[in-house]
Amino acid sequence: MSELPIDPMLLETPAYVYDLARVREAHGRLRATLPEPSTLYYSLKANSHPHVLRCLRELGTRAEVSSPGELAAAAQAGFPAAELLYTGPGKRDGDVTAAVLAGVREFAVDSPHGLRQLDRIAAAHGAHVRCLLRINPERPVPGVGLAMTGVPSAFGADESWVAARPELFAGLSHTDLGGLHLYLSTNIGSEEHLAEQFTVAVEVARRVTGTLGIEPRVLDLGGGFGAPYARAGELPAYPTLRSRLTALLDAGFPGWRCGRPRVAFESGRHLVGTCGFLVARVLDVKPSHGRQVVVLDSGINHLGGMSGLRRVPAVQPDLLRVPDRSGRAVTGRRVETLLAGPLCTPLDTWSRSAPLPEFRPGDLAVVPNVGAYGLSASLALFLGHPLPQEVVVDGAVLVDVSRLSVRREPASHHGHHRHHRQHSRAAAVKEDTMDDRFVTLLRPFLRFLPEGRALGPDDRLHDLGLDSMQAIELLFAVEDTFGVSLPDEKLTDATFETAGSLWQAIVETAPDAVGSRS
Repeated sequence: MSELPIDPMLLETPAYVYDLARVREAHGRLRATLPEPSTLYYSLKANSHPHVLRCLRELGTRAEVSSPGELAAAAQAGFPAAELLYTGPGKRDGDVTAAVLAGVREFAVDSPHGLRQLDRIAAAHGAHVRCLLRINPERPVPGVGLAMTGVPSAFGADESWVAARPELFAGLSHTDLGGLHLYLSTNIGSEEHLAEQFTVAVEVARRVTGTLGIEPRVLDLGGGFGAPYARAGELPAYPTLRSRLTALLDAGFPGWRCGRPRVAFESGRHLVGTCGFLVARVLDVKPSHGRQVVVLDSGINHLGGMSGLRRVPAVQPDLLRVPDRSGRAVTGRRVETLLAGPLCTPLDTWSRSAPLPEFRPGDLAVVPNVGAYGLSASLALFLGHPLPQEVVVDGAVLVDVSRLSVRREPASHHGHHRHHRQHSRAAAVKEDTMDDRFVTLLRPFLRFLPEGRALGPDDRLHDLGLDSMQAIELLFAVEDTFGVSLPDEKLTDATFETAGSLWQAIVETAPDAVGSRS
């Protein structure tokens, strides 16, 4: 197992192993493929492990997020909020509000409603934001992987709709419609097909910017860069793509070399897919109807469970047996195998008839190239098995070992608490001190609060060092401590003005949760 960067005998299984050296290698290859100057966004959906994110941030990538959880992960990894791209075909008002309050200023939207929603929320908070309109071209690009446009889709506004009703995409007060977002398909191994996709994207961008009468500041051409998934292999090479893209952009948007527009690309799987391995242990082996049946301690709950990626139930992985230390040889003989996980469902199979080595209970096996859409695209909650360890290495250096956990917490019920609100407001005003739990969780966010000085309700949070990025982390800390989620109407600058205003918002939202003092 020379490819695995750590001795698998040292691991508690199941375990994902991520090699940061491979992340840097993949990043270098992709940057050499892209034209310069250009921006590269990393799509957190592929793998949001904190060390993977920090590695990519240090390499100069920006982050593309599409949920509150991904926004928090990006913030914790140190990505500047002002450089994030917040995408997604549908966004809750509260999520957009939290992003704006956190300092996010660039969003991709898919419809006139999305434009109006963003503009309304930006205006309510005195912010000016930038918007990329995602476009759904009229025809899909032939020969690509998973097509995301050119068909009826949640992604993007149809090009024909924009052409027929351009007025629907104008009239914004606090939102600068300054660019386009085109992500046509994903996981393309062929350079010819990838080049064809980008050719279509640039042609569509020229037509739509002309229709809307805008000079785009940003042109996000998406990605689609391929990577092997759960199979042995290397990243696909695109040796002439840089020169092709350079010529394409020179013809379509002559000012791009000077940043007019700023050209951007996105990648998830290509950057991290080959950095990851899944190590599993064989729990049982038996014959059944002429096949070897191998049962592992990992299955679709850890890998390949995301039906949206068309990987349920079978991912057909390459499974490599690790030589044990007893000296038992790994033979080249392979037998027809049903490969199953530990879940109590017949769907928990990675393959039903695969030529695999002969296994015995206790053997270790490795699935390669699962750094992308592995644990992040799994059925982790199904049947309640423990989540796998996640082991981070940098070449031969062990960096981190951790395990995600899932827990149930009380959630605020706004309707239940509404009739308490007037009473709670009066009670909060009479209090001359704040809950000790609140002060304890707030203090680490206030880097300018002198050591030993008490925190008072009139202390201004911004003056004490709470910035917009930390505000969203503070919201999560409040939720963890008090089991309360502040409603949209309280996600305002006024709420975060002073310690007392934030405390009162918590009291008004969940009086039962803060009724007893620590």
